[in-house]
This record gives sequence, C-alpha cells and structure tokens, in this order.
Amino acid sequence: MTDGSKLSAEERDVDELDITPETGWNALYLDGEWIPAGDRDRIDVENPATRTTLTTVPSGTEDDVDEAYTTAEEAQEEWGERPPQERAAIVSEACELLGKYADDLATLFAVECGGVQLKADFETQLAQGTMEVGAGLAMRDGGRRKDSVTPGKENLLVREPAGVVGVITPWNFPLYLTSRVVAPAIALGNSVVVKPDEHTPITGGLVLAKVFEEAGLPDGVLNVVPGYGHEIGDHFSGHSVPSVMSFTGSSEVGRGVGQRAVGAYTEPALELGGNNAHVVLSDADLERAIDAGAFGSFTHQGQECISINRHLVHESLYDEYVAGLADRAEQLPIGNPLEEGTLVGPVINESQRDKIVGFVEESIEHGATVETGGNHDGLFIEPTVLSDVTGDMPVACNEHFGPVAPVIPFETDEEAIRIVNDTEYGLSGSVHSTDVGRARDVADAMETGMVHINDQPLNDEPHVAFGGVGASGMGRYNDEWIMDTLTTLKWISIQREPREYPY
Repeated sequence: MTDGSKLSAEERDVDELDITPETGWNALYLDGEWIPAGDRDRIDVENPATRTTLTTVPSGTEDDVDEAYTTAEEAQEEWGERPPQERAAIVSEACELLGKYADDLATLFAVECGGVQLKADFETQLAQGTMEVGAGLAMRDGGRRKDSVTPGKENLLVREPAGVVGVITPWNFPLYLTSRVVAPAIALGNSVVVKPDEHTPITGGLVLAKVFEEAGLPDGVLNVVPGYGHEIGDHFSGHSVPSVMSFTGSSEVGRGVGQRAVGAYTEPALELGGNNAHVVLSDADLERAIDAGAFGSFTHQGQECISINRHLVHESLYDEYVAGLADRAEQLPIGNPLEEGTLVGPVINESQRDKIVGFVEESIEHGATVETGGNHDGLFIEPTVLSDVTGDMPVACNEHFGPVAPVIPFETDEEAIRIVNDTEYGLSGSVHSTDVGRARDVADAMETGMVHINDQPLNDEPHVAFGGVGASGMGRYNDEWIMDTLTTLKWISIQREPREYPY
C-alpha cells in the first residue's frame, strides 16, 4: 500500500464544506483506518450544478485493491462466526444512523450527484429499508432438512456465508445501490470491498464506511477503495479473492464484469441497463397514466435504470397524452438541487449530457417532433417530450438515461407487445388499463423482470425481488433472493444407522 499512515481527526474533513457527519472523504477506508492519498493520484469530486470541485479523494491502485481483498478475507472468518443477533444489531444501528444523518445526506446527494430533495428522501428511505430487511436475514439462515433415499440417513442443507463480496456501484442512486448489497452481506457474515463510481465516492461508499464504523463494525469487514473504473475496474472484478461480484451499471460494462468474475470462479450478480416501456392501452385512465408517465420519466432527471425510456400510447389517446405530458414537463422547476422547490437538477456530467442531447438531435433529424424542452444550459437539460417517434429512433432504441420522454403510437395490444419486446433489454415496465385482466395479459407477455400495472416502472421495495432479463442483468436483489447469492448451501448428511453396501 502507498503511504499507510492514518488520518488525524483534524484531517478528516470535507475541504471546508459545512457537511456533517465529518469523515475521511479525502481517504480510502481499509481495515478500519482512513488512509490519506499519499503519493496516489487524486479524483476531483465535482458538484454538477455549480461545476465546482467539492473535494478530492485518492485514486486507488491495484495494490490497494489487493490489500482491501486480503484484509476482507482475513476479517471474514471471525466475523462469520459472530452470533447472528450481533451481526443484525450492527446493521440495525447503521440503519438508525442513516436516519440521524438524513439532512446531511440530502446535502451530499445534492452536491455530489445533483439529487433534489425528493430524490434524497426516496434514496435515504430505500437505504434504510434495505438495511432493515438485511438485518433480518441474519436470523433466517435458510437451512433445512431433507429426507434421504438411503435408510438411516439424515440430509441437512446448511447456509454458510459466501465469503468476500466485491461491490461496484454506479453514480445515480449511489447510497442505496451500495447499501442493498453491503447490508445483507454483512448481516449474513460476509466481508465486503466496495469500489464506488468515481463521480460519487462519498455517497457511494465512504458514507457507509463512516456509518458502519460508528455502528461498531469490526475492522476489515467493510473496505472502500475509490478509483477510476478504467484503471482498477478489471483488476477489481476479476480478482481471485471474492466469492461474489455485484455490479450495477451499464450493460456494456456489466458484460465484461460478469465475464471476468466467472473467469475467476466468482458468482456474478448483475443489474444492468433498461429500455423500459410505459404502455397506455385504449381504455386507460388518461390522467392517471400521464401522472405516472411524468414521474417515471423526469424523476432524478431520468437517470435511473428503471425510468421510463419509451411511452407507448394507443392511437385513440395519443394526442391528448402527448399534450398532457408536455404540460406536466413544462411545469417542473429546474435548478440547483439545494434550492427549495427544485424538482429537476443537473445530469451528472458532460459525457452524459452530450449522449442525451445527441440522441434527441438525431431523432429530430429522423422525424421526431419536440413538443416541449429540447434545450440545455450547462448540465441542466429541459424535461423534453417528443412525438412522432418510432421504435428505431435513437431516443427509443437506446437507454437515453435523461429527462426525455419519447411517445410512440400503436394500434393494437399485440402491436404494443411487439414494440415493448423489440429490445435486448428486459428490466422493468408498466401498463395502464381500467381492465386489470387485460393489463395483466399484456404484462405477462412483456419480456421483463418487473412490470407494474396502473403505475410506472420506477419502483423498488427492499422485500421484493428486483432484477431483469437479457441485457438487463442476471440474478435478483433484495430479501431472500439476494440471500441466495450471498450464502453458499452446503449438503451435510449423517448416516445414523449402519449402511449396507453392495460389496
């Protein structure tokens, strides 16, 4: 490791920002210590609303990754032997601390990832929810007894911790998408190494290090190594130590993560991109569908894998839906997330902005009509509604990940299903109809991991299975489903009576 000295209390600040709880934002977290940058390169953490640098964090090296995994491996055995109620108590305490620091977290979400207060509330509640559910898993070992075909034999299936869990998380919902792996992993007796996205190293990892440190987690059980994905990502995901590799992010990057993990005999858990459809059938409650459509497209500037990417509306409702959705979009306040009443903040960076703007401009060239929006100022993109869209336009066939609502007409339910499924993705979706049976028929035919009737795709509940199919990933998060990933089933048989063998 480079320069292993521990930061003093005075050094553990956020570079003159009045944000508490104070922690080592400008450090790695290894084996219970806040390690300063030393001679490592630095990552500038930028406020997307003001384009100012908040602080810098060390850019972790492959040696740091090695040390983090070695430390986690050494700590895991003792941690896995702790009583389940002790592990659960620490996760529960961390959950309480998130509530205690909710106001500070809201500030961090605003200045690090451009999240407005509404988004901050959602994310903190989801993070607390996944910690509550995760803590409960410690007391549900899931072991069971099975009868044997051999006389006098008893079969036991025993759950054991998987071991070390590697976690790579994105910048859009950084605290929650890290917590949903870290909390259950720790509760189930695993140790964890986190590589947060370089845009959100604080809310994506260092905050959790601080919270679990304060909750009393033993040294080495949780380690956080900020770093650039292109520098340490391959080494992190293809490492020989972890038993599980959790990745949330783009399908393109996720494919490589999964391949490297499998190559190292590590179980991958992948939640990847989406091209989610919001289907409005001919008998839908129009106002209800528009309300849901606006929320599902523009919340957090559309920067969620489960946001609405395509609005599919029956031709009989199409014009009214487009007009209503455009009206909702025009009313959304845009601005600095720290300003009261703001509902639409900035996108995360120039690269993301340019991709979104490019998709919109190319789609207009191919015949799409701008009903509202279409402009941007810096990283602020106006909520945009496009009509006359076809499924092959860039805004519809790509995951645009921005505040853009392309609206596509259809004639029949069968045509709507065909358009929905004309994508490699299969994460989430929604269907609106006053006939729930009809909506259920469409939902059953949609090739996605999740569908929400008379709602919108932007849903997640920590006690319900979450995940997709196809290019949207593999495996399921939350509750008992993530428990299957974070534990290993061992078959132990006991021959209670002498057994007769054929020779």
